[in-house]
Amino acid sequence: MSRGLVCEFIAAEKTSYGVRRLCRVFRISPTSFYAWAARAGGPTAGELDEAYAIEAAREAWVAHRRIYGARRLTAEVRDRGHGWNRKRVARLMRLGAIEGVHRRRRGKYGRRAVSTATAPDRVERNFTAAAPNQLWVADISYLRSWEGFVYLAVVVDAFSRKVVGWAMADHLRTELVLDAVGMAITTRKPAAGTVHHTDRGSQYTSYEFGKALRASGVLASMGRVGSAFDNAMAESVFATLKTELIYRRSWPTRHELEMEVFSYLEGFYNTRRRHSRLGNLSPTDYENMHLTQNEVSA
Repeated sequence: MSRGLVCEFIAAEKTSYGVRRLCRVFRISPTSFYAWAARAGGPTAGELDEAYAIEAAREAWVAHRRIYGARRLTAEVRDRGHGWNRKRVARLMRLGAIEGVHRRRRGKYGRRAVSTATAPDRVERNFTAAAPNQLWVADISYLRSWEGFVYLAVVVDAFSRKVVGWAMADHLRTELVLDAVGMAITTRKPAAGTVHHTDRGSQYTSYEFGKALRASGVLASMGRVGSAFDNAMAESVFATLKTELIYRRSWPTRHELEMEVFSYLEGFYNTRRRHSRLGNLSPTDYENMHLTQNEVSA
């Protein structure tokens, strides 16, 4: 069937099935259809406006790894100069078959907790901070590849949700968490008194890890045994990573998985991903805004 006949059919049936759906079936872009319609007698100005709006929303969605739902996509398109409210963005998403990723419930991978306390709970589930480098939270999770598990340790700044330290390995030895906190200390250079909060896994209760914290003036804090709520912020970072990256495809090799996690954390999560708890700013932008405000007030 020629493109002209396809466009004629879409024009005849658009009230019943919708332009976007018919264009997907016949594998032509809505823009091409509306261009044909303009030459053939023309769609309404409203139809043209809607087509271009859908394409603008799709462009913003694709630019952010195809993960944003209506809330974050609304913030993104507004930054691009479109004054659309959330209701209209949600409508454009339906018409354009644009869908954000959704969190799936998965079982938690548990490490054997060490019952002997080596540090007090300095946080008590209050994961708030008034500035960067006041409170860090850290944890370990596993990521599955065809070659076996990759273990990821992260250190997250509670102020901005920024992943300030991370490390990956094919083992759960103490070196994994030492590498992650070492990265955080090297890049952030925290003042003495920064709190580093974890669960009571054996890696964090080890002598080597405690020694590394003390040498940098960082205060260890540990939640209660067996309580996932005592480290909820770190768990949330892992849940976001797995929803937006890991669960969306399979991973044949550890190397490929490691490279994509690196790209996600450093190239997207920290610098570009909008966080609703940060006023739809990225962690980096949120910290920069805080720094600018402090300089102005000073």
